[in-house]
Amino acid sequence: MYKPSIKLNSRSWPLLFTLLAFAPLSQAAQSDFDQEVVIQAKRQATDLKNKVASYLDDVKITQGTLTMTADVVRVVNDPATESKSYQAKGNPAKFSQRLDDGKLIEIQAKEITYTPANNTLQIKGDARVSQEGSMVRGDIITYNMLTEQLTAESLDDTVTTILQPEKKQAKDTEAKQPEKQQQQNEQEKEQ
Repeated sequence: MYKPSIKLNSRSWPLLFTLLAFAPLSQAAQSDFDQEVVIQAKRQATDLKNKVASYLDDVKITQGTLTMTADVVRVVNDPATESKSYQAKGNPAKFSQRLDDGKLIEIQAKEITYTPANNTLQIKGDARVSQEGSMVRGDIITYNMLTEQLTAESLDDTVTTILQPEKKQAKDTEAKQPEKQQQQNEQEKEQ
């Protein structure tokens, strides 16, 4: 099993800067975790004995502002802990969530494993995590939504990090304010 670690050598400096770039992230919207999980797919197959459900073709999972889309999602219940994990595969599989501060974090990869019990996302295969124009790309990325810790590694020893200047981030945020206000108005109408 992959265990995230940070070794400070010359190749780790981009990761350190990445952590600093994503440091202002707010915590994932806590109200999302109190919402119901809605799973939509064209097909479903369930193994009740082993507590595994598979959703196939155009799968979309939502829970509050959290959204996951994929070609296939397996929901596995751990019998020992009764916790679930969502294993999504796609070309690409995508995950997004609006954070408490209103910023959107977007993730995509060939495979995404979301484990709500420990608030982690493990992203494999052309993995990308982006927020407000800044991005981290590698082969394997692990992101803890609660502690906001991110580790990235690449099989070819290269993790790519793109950081936007603060002025551009501020300008992008200002440009998205009317969009954010419109979304809030729509949510209020639904309630």
